[in-house]
Amino acid sequence: MSGWQPVRRTRAFEDVLAQIERRIAGDGLTVGDRLPGERQLAEQLQVSRSSVREAMRVLETLGVVSSQVGRGPDAGAVLISRPAGALTDLLRLHLGLASLSLEEVVDARLMIEKWSAAHAARHGADLSALTAALERMGEAATAEEFVEHDTAFHVAIAEASGNRLTAAMMRSLRDSLRRYAVEAVERLGDTTGLMADHRRIYRAIAAGDAAEASAAVEEHLHRAYPGISRPLRNEDRGPGGQLGHRG
Repeated sequence: MSGWQPVRRTRAFEDVLAQIERRIAGDGLTVGDRLPGERQLAEQLQVSRSSVREAMRVLETLGVVSSQVGRGPDAGAVLISRPAGALTDLLRLHLGLASLSLEEVVDARLMIEKWSAAHAARHGADLSALTAALERMGEAATAEEFVEHDTAFHVAIAEASGNRLTAAMMRSLRDSLRRYAVEAVERLGDTTGLMADHRRIYRAIAAGDAAEASAAVEEHLHRAYPGISRPLRNEDRGPGGQLGHRG
C-alpha cells in the first residue's frame, strides 16, 4: 500500500505568507515590529515583488499588518493586531450570502455576552466605560446614534470580562449586526425598555451578581431581537442556570 501523499501546489504569495507566519512564531515578532521592505523581502525569499505585494494585501485585510510607503528604515509593513475588524468583515459577508443566519449570529452573541457579564460581575471589573455608554445612550437623538453607544456598552461588557479574544469576538459580532440593530430600534420606536435592560445589566455587574447579570443579558436580547433570539432550553444550561455546552 502506497504511503505517498499528493503534492500540494501553492502560489508564491502563499509561501510568502507561510514564511512570515513562521518568523512571527519562531522569532517572536510582535506588534510594532517592521517587516523588511518589499524589494528586500522579494530578494530574500526569491519571489517576485508582486507576490510580496499580494501577501501584504492579504495580511492587511486580516488586520495583521499596516502597509506604509517609505524608504530605508521606514520601508516595510508594520505588524499590528486588529482581529475584530477582520472578523467583522467576514461575518458581515457571510450574513449577506446567507451562509450564516441572523439567528445563529444572535445565538453566538448571547452565549458570549452571558459569560462575559457573569465573569465581569465575579471579578469586580472597572465599569467606567459602561457608565459612559449608558449616559450617551440616554442622550441619543437617532436610532443610529443610540446603536453606536449601545454597541459601546455591550463591547465594554466583553472587555470587562478580561478575555481579549472574547472581547474581539463580541466586537465583531456586534458590528456585524449593526444594520439589524438600527432596524430593531427603529421598529421599537421607544428605547425606554432597552434602557431599563441596560441599567439592570449594569446594576447586576456592579453588585457582583453573576446569575442576575447573565439573566438580564438574555432577557435583553430577547427584547431586542423578538422572534430571532431563542430562549435557552434547560439542557443548554449547566448547574445553577449557567450556560452549558450543546451536544
